[in-house]
Amino acid sequence: MVTEKNHTVRDEKETGRIEAFSDGVFAIAITLLVLDIKVPHFNDLAQNAGLLDTLVRQWPAYTAFFISFSTILIMWVSHHRLFNYIKRSDDTFLFLNGAVLLLVTFIPFPTALLSEYIKYQYANVAAAIYSGTYLAIAALFNLLWWYASKKGRLLDRNADLCLVDNISKQYILAPPLYAIAFALAFIHPAACIAMCFVLVIFFAFTGKISRILPCEIPGRENFGGK
Repeated sequence: MVTEKNHTVRDEKETGRIEAFSDGVFAIAITLLVLDIKVPHFNDLAQNAGLLDTLVRQWPAYTAFFISFSTILIMWVSHHRLFNYIKRSDDTFLFLNGAVLLLVTFIPFPTALLSEYIKYQYANVAAAIYSGTYLAIAALFNLLWWYASKKGRLLDRNADLCLVDNISKQYILAPPLYAIAFALAFIHPAACIAMCFVLVIFFAFTGKISRILPCEIPGRENFGGK
């Protein structure tokens, strides 16, 4: 006889596998970022420029690396927090999670593009692709959470509904904010990159904010249903 406890153990084992796989993808993506920071070869040093000067001139690579590393870190933390509430899965959820991971693994490319072109005339294109990638990820994160939390579809049946509601509210902020950063890329690329960094700081604190925001707690009828 299959009991509710057996179902819970099986579900948590399955979501544990999803989270472990996702953690591996995040780890690979965040590690690949450092490959764009090159060690200057002696024969490539500019005339009358020492090693220190050459290293300083690589500031775009350091800047892009730091912002992307911080952003992926915040994404990983956010993804981990979601699985404190998500305790079941289905095929649609697996594919949505896979779509998020697809774009996460893509981040090293726009990061390298930004570090290469931020000082030149194509900076607006590089910044647009960079911020546009984060805009797409933010939209997919919203879709992933909406699908899992709709009527508690994949959530822990004892989840704090107030926190669930507040997470939904804070997630909905990300796409429009990154859309502003995307628009800034065509006006002032540096402002676009600065906003991307500000958003890293902002979303680093939203986990704590979600615990203190007031909310309208929805009823539990049909919560946990398909």
